[in-house]
Amino acid sequence: MTLNDQQRKFYESTLSVTRQEIEDLDRQIEEELAKVKDRLAELQNAKKAARQMYDAACMRLGIANDLEGSDDDSAGV
Repeated sequence: MTLNDQQRKFYESTLSVTRQEIEDLDRQIEEELAKVKDRLAELQNAKKAARQMYDAACMRLGIANDLEGSDDDSAGV
């Protein structure tokens, strides 16, 4: 099928517009992923601090730490 000039211009315009949309979406995805990674790091740090306090409380009370060995902090952040 041969395109006339008007059809060719339409499809070239469509290519240009949709390419820009895809690039914008890729940029937005990267921005959102960066936010999620930052938030996960914050949560992991908070968990680590809470875990240290829990560990110390168990030690001071002389009781077994029921969280010891569970849920290690290597969640891949």
